[in-house]
Amino acid sequence: QVKVMQSGGGQVQAGGSLRLSCTTFGVTYIDYAMGWFRQAPGKEREGVLCITSQGRITEYTDSVKGRFTISRDNAKNTLYLQMNNTEPGDTAMYYCAMFLDDYCRGAEAVRAPDWGQGTQVTGFS
Repeated sequence: QVKVMQSGGGQVQAGGSLRLSCTTFGVTYIDYAMGWFRQAPGKEREGVLCITSQGRITEYTDSVKGRFTISRDNAKNTLYLQMNNTEPGDTAMYYCAMFLDDYCRGAEAVRAPDWGQGTQVTGFS
């Protein structure tokens, strides 16, 4: 049984840093690209960053460019999102997700049951 479990998150002052983690169980981890998505209140879900098993990164939004970093430790089946220089606009529920294969695409290519449970990040001034 596949399980995707997130940790991290919380409140962060503007300009601060936060790291989200996501560990996946029950799969051959290197067969899949992994990504971070977020959904702010009243807005649609948007992709943030994605990384293949070989470390190829896709940026879905320019709003985090130079501030957020995605990485993964294949030996630990764990995905990370390092959030630096945060802004109040980063406030959202953050979800990690496993794709259908080792390619980064849109949310339609996420294995439907295999979203993380979500982690709230709240930025404040």
